[in-house]
Amino acid sequence: MISIFIVLAIFILFYVNKMTNSLCIQKEIPEENQHKVFRTINILITILLISSYLEILYT
Repeated sequence: MISIFIVLAIFILFYVNKMTNSLCIQKEIPEENQHKVFRTINILITILLISSYLEILYT
């Protein structure tokens, strides 16, 4: 089960990064600020994935 969740988590992170890149292009966010946007979104998505895994694990 953990291997399936890891594969799905990688897919979700990849797709969220793709959507974040589209957002940065559409909103014309400066190059120096894009790093902060990507880092913030990746950290939040990682926290969401870890908490959802723990919820699945302990229910």
